Amino acid sequence: MSLFNDITFANKELFWLMLVLPLMLGWYIWQNRSWDPELKISSLSGFDGIRSSIRQYARHSLVVLRLLGIALLITVLARPQSRSSWSNVSTQGIDIVLSMDISSSMLAKDFKPNRIEASKELAIEFIDSRPNDRIGLVIFSGESFTQCPITTDHDIIKNLFSGIRTGMITDGTAIGLGLANAVNRIKESKAKSKVIILLTDGVNNQGAIAPLTAAEIAKAFGVRVYTIGVGTKGRALSPVAMFPNGQYQFGYVDVQIDEPMMQQVADMTGGKYFRATDNKKLKEIYREIDRMEKTIIEEKSFTNKEERFLPFALLAGLLLLCEFILRNTLFLSIP
Repeated sequence: MSLFNDITFANKELFWLMLVLPLMLGWYIWQNRSWDPELKISSLSGFDGIRSSIRQYARHSLVVLRLLGIALLITVLARPQSRSSWSNVSTQGIDIVLSMDISSSMLAKDFKPNRIEASKELAIEFIDSRPNDRIGLVIFSGESFTQCPITTDHDIIKNLFSGIRTGMITDGTAIGLGLANAVNRIKESKAKSKVIILLTDGVNNQGAIAPLTAAEIAKAFGVRVYTIGVGTKGRALSPVAMFPNGQYQFGYVDVQIDEPMMQQVADMTGGKYFRATDNKKLKEIYREIDRMEKTIIEEKSFTNKEERFLPFALLAGLLLLCEFILRNTLFLSIP
């Protein structure tokens, strides 16, 4: 592979300095014309047959060497880098597990049409925005199970979302189990970054594993947890009872989310806690998590770029050295 293949520049704006080169060339041409010595004589007959030597013409090569040398120095300042090195690293996605609460309270109507359907819809949008990542899905209420192991086949996950509904498993809110199950699915991952997005609308009231215990496990395996509390501030129209036919009776109840615990889980693992009070806010949260994770990957990629300025610097030095040597040796006596 050629040394100059797959090159990009970190400071492309510095190429505007190249505009100085035509100005320098113009100054050189004007200088050589205006400084030519003049001598008034009555006849030119005595100079017939005298022509300029090759050395006199060759002296103009000095300005060419200088301009090429300066152009290469500007190229060095623009920081040429290996583009292939960047792309090899940036294509490494991260592994993400979505851990979603599907308890009956997720049918509350403070989101449109309700919390669970809004969460499913926006989770699918988030998955579409992460084409290079492996993504898995865990659901929980009173218990927890893996709906889909981490995979690059995002169509499978999106199809499985359509079958998620409340009542699939024992009702309740086992946040610790939901988080621990997600950690178990991602702990063996070899990805550079391992992330869990935990979404719930309640307080942990089921399960043998406390949320903070699960967070300690996540921290031990290098898993970052983003927590999302779903629910309006105040009261929401939520299920309060179930009729014999399986339909829910709705009434207004206080929204209770254990925000201090959710904040602590996020802080322990290097993540962040968010509160979503409506569809728009939840959409913004997913977008912010998407931006934060992409920023992390780009920073890692940047450190792996290879600087390629050395060939340009060596060639610039060689040209300027040749110009200096020729000016002070071969062309020293030529005006």
